[in-house]
Amino acid sequence: MNRVLLFLLFCFWAKIQAATLHVGAGQPYPALPAAVAAVQAGDTIEIHSGTYPGGLFFANLKGTAAQWITIRGAAGETVVFEGGNNAIQLTDPAYLHVKNLTFRHQTGNGFNTDDGGSYATPAHHIIFENCTFRDMAASGNNDLLKLSGLDDFEIRQCTFLNGAGGGSGIDMVGCHRGVIRSNSFENMGSNAIQAKGGTEHIRIEGNFFKNCGQRTLNLGGSTGLQFFRPDTAHFEAANLQVYSNLIVGSVAAVAYVGSVNVEVRNNTIYLPERWVLRILQETVDPDRFLECGDNFFENNIVVRDAGLSTETNIGPDTRPETFVFSNNLWFHTGNPGWSGPFIPVPESNGIINQNPQLPDPPGGNCQIPPGSPAAGAGLSVPEPVLDFYGQLYAMPRSIGAAEGMPVSNAGHAIAMDNWHVFPNPATGRFWISLELPERRLLQLDLFDSAGHWCAPVFSGELPAGKHVLPVSAPPNSGVFLLRLGTDQNSWIKKVVFSKN
Repeated sequence: MNRVLLFLLFCFWAKIQAATLHVGAGQPYPALPAAVAAVQAGDTIEIHSGTYPGGLFFANLKGTAAQWITIRGAAGETVVFEGGNNAIQLTDPAYLHVKNLTFRHQTGNGFNTDDGGSYATPAHHIIFENCTFRDMAASGNNDLLKLSGLDDFEIRQCTFLNGAGGGSGIDMVGCHRGVIRSNSFENMGSNAIQAKGGTEHIRIEGNFFKNCGQRTLNLGGSTGLQFFRPDTAHFEAANLQVYSNLIVGSVAAVAYVGSVNVEVRNNTIYLPERWVLRILQETVDPDRFLECGDNFFENNIVVRDAGLSTETNIGPDTRPETFVFSNNLWFHTGNPGWSGPFIPVPESNGIINQNPQLPDPPGGNCQIPPGSPAAGAGLSVPEPVLDFYGQLYAMPRSIGAAEGMPVSNAGHAIAMDNWHVFPNPATGRFWISLELPERRLLQLDLFDSAGHWCAPVFSGELPAGKHVLPVSAPPNSGVFLLRLGTDQNSWIKKVVFSKN
């Protein structure tokens, strides 16, 4: 029996084994704890309309890589977890998908996920989707979503509203390989997102932030030494990507705090109250911790007014001279003669005091017209691929969170049926075949399915005619995205790789 047939039989067997456990009044399980006690890998717990008490705790709730456990609100029904210290606390969970639920009025943290203090065995593979975290019944350092020692996770299409005065929307301590994408944050206390305690490889992309406290994005922080994950980490945060976000208001839009190799790129920042960005070091130990530095601020639109103190606040024990500023557009709404921002190093290709023509940032609209000075003026970078609206960035790309000239196939020399990828699926190597009607400058790049840039494929000018380009397959199996870009347009095709 061949492997494909075996795989199909396994999938069929897994499907018939999985169960849906219904929770709610008149259902087989009156409350969530009873369903959790009975759930098996691959099962779905479906919660029906109602308000359920918080204060729940579940340890070792784990699916498997092939059979995740799903906890979800029933389609079209409102499911609320009300009150409690935490609505739900998960310790050492794995392969769990939480969706369509609302958590409100907690006194500790809204939802808490942790590794149980066992730093060598983190919680992992958790997805939060289309959930609402709101209205903390506390005013201190209380977070709507608290994550400690969580790896390989995604938070998408969730709403964070009315956080505690001293807390965060999402607080990460020692978390790794996460994606926070297409969420909405409003009226946070201290910050919307905080990444600290050795947090690394987090992608914050396509989110809307409005009035999010002292620091909308606290990229780093101040963590007790006993809480670092791993305990050998020499930074608060590293290798973060902050892409294609719209940030409205707050005291400071972005704070780099004891962080290194952080990219803040293609965002739109509108009317911060005191500073655009801060460069700080709150965990000071030169024998262990790197000073805040080697960070990037590129392709961002910044709109300020007369209320701003200064663009950049720089604290001691930092390395502001190692920051890179490039291709940002800075606009002062109330001063036509403004000469430009205070930043720690000279900027490459900055645009000073030209109106980007933003329609309504407070209302969530940061789309710029093709005639904006930000359109097509960005630094050529491989990421982000998609803007705030999920549109492809053009080549050259626009500055800010929205592409001013969204990619379209209409009217350009290369059409989707003029280039092909074969074989697809591929093993070891694949080829790109394309036909050019005229000499063209091309850029080909490979991205993983989450939009992370993997490798360059080809960059250069090709003459008119037919071409076949060989490409080495990446080391991992899976679905990848191949982007072909010209000076006029971009296209994406999916490519499937297998090791065998």
